[in-house]
Amino acid sequence: MDRFEYFSSVSGDMGKILRFMGLIAAIPLIVTVAYSEWEMFVPMGLVPLLFIIVGSLLAQVPRPAREPRLSVALMAVALIWLISALIGSVPFIIGLHMSVTDSIFEAMSGWTDTGLTLLPDVGAAPKTLLFWRSFMQWLGGIGIVAFTVALASRSGLVQRGLYRSEARSEAFMPSVVGTGMAMWRIYIIITLLSFGLVLLSGVPVWDAVNLTLTAIATGGFSVTSGGISDYNNVLLELSLVVVMLAGAMPFKLYYLMYHHRTFSVFGDRQAVTLLILALSGFVVLTLDLFVLTGTDLLTAMRRGIFMAAAGISSTGFQTASPNLWPPVTTLFLIILVLIGGSSGSTAGGLKISRVLLGLESLLWWFRRIFVSGKAIIPFRHEGRTVQKNIAEVEVSKNMLIIIMYFLTIFLCTVAVLHFEPQTSFESSNVIFEITSAFCNNGISTGFVNPDMNLPTKWVFIFLMWFGRLEIVPVLVLFVGIVKGFD
Repeated sequence: MDRFEYFSSVSGDMGKILRFMGLIAAIPLIVTVAYSEWEMFVPMGLVPLLFIIVGSLLAQVPRPAREPRLSVALMAVALIWLISALIGSVPFIIGLHMSVTDSIFEAMSGWTDTGLTLLPDVGAAPKTLLFWRSFMQWLGGIGIVAFTVALASRSGLVQRGLYRSEARSEAFMPSVVGTGMAMWRIYIIITLLSFGLVLLSGVPVWDAVNLTLTAIATGGFSVTSGGISDYNNVLLELSLVVVMLAGAMPFKLYYLMYHHRTFSVFGDRQAVTLLILALSGFVVLTLDLFVLTGTDLLTAMRRGIFMAAAGISSTGFQTASPNLWPPVTTLFLIILVLIGGSSGSTAGGLKISRVLLGLESLLWWFRRIFVSGKAIIPFRHEGRTVQKNIAEVEVSKNMLIIIMYFLTIFLCTVAVLHFEPQTSFESSNVIFEITSAFCNNGISTGFVNPDMNLPTKWVFIFLMWFGRLEIVPVLVLFVGIVKGFD
């Protein structure tokens, strides 16, 4: 088959997903009406219209008899996220007259839950656009495909291929549609609970709604120019710490609690590791700020716990700028950002499960070095013994992804430093910013701003897209365009 035939095998399912997104994307118009922002009705109204038009066109493409292969499903998911960012940028282009590049950057940051922004003045933006940013992050947190596949009429190979291609591994039920429905219900429930918690901090309802949507999605967009610091509210910061960590937990925990009435954080390795990393980050950041910068202890603790939680959960909220910290403190925060949250959560980053598997692989490798070549050393993962041939394949795939993460960060850092030769930021801050974008974190040193050169902005757009889908789908799209999908 040629490229078009491969594409046509999955275009119908892409069309269904985009048409459903069109219905969901009409929700921000409620804010337009509620706040009488009639000048935003057309810019915002074009979003659902474009989703439906593009989806309907794709749905009309004749579909071949054979099922699409995995590579085509990977390509389709990468395209769905790119199309969503392009359509999502329209209100910024028309409503705020931002440049096309800046608007696509903003929309990609929203859909991928990154939280970096190029808005010149967040506080002055229309409420419709502020809610659209928050809503994009909320939808992107659970995943565009994961959110919409629950509404599909069937659960076949196409749905499974698309779902798995979105870097999702959780499987609560045999049916992908069943799992999608369970995730949807759980996501809405924990969002509502989080809203109640944030509201208890005393912030206005409007702020609480937006902060909840972006916190549970581990996104990090805010509705004020100064972000969380503008509130100067300890209760808000502590409530957001809880919500951010809740969003970074594996959703399987919530499923077990919802359906089996059992909830054991300490029975899940990822959850335990997440809490240990958050606590370790709190201790290290607090001590560094107290000892190295002379910050008073209470302020150091307050910033330490919030920034550690924001770092490990891949949420872009921040109460301090790493640009003002000692390099060693910023380096430690980079480690938290790079690791990210749990697999099967809304968080970005390498994922805790991948890091744990990498550590298990190294231990397995070292154990085999120091024994006889005839000895069989079993590979154990999550309490189970894995066959050697399967273990070697999974270990190799896992290490390959980790290597690609570091290689991407290195190459993009070199590119950005060439595109921004006159920058006043140290290279360590540039590395932090690139890691933050690639891991869909959003904590910023201030390097990302509207004055960046055009190529630099596109590097960051690519990084956010590349990182959210965990590399492979975007690579498959590029390779498929050049060489085909054979």
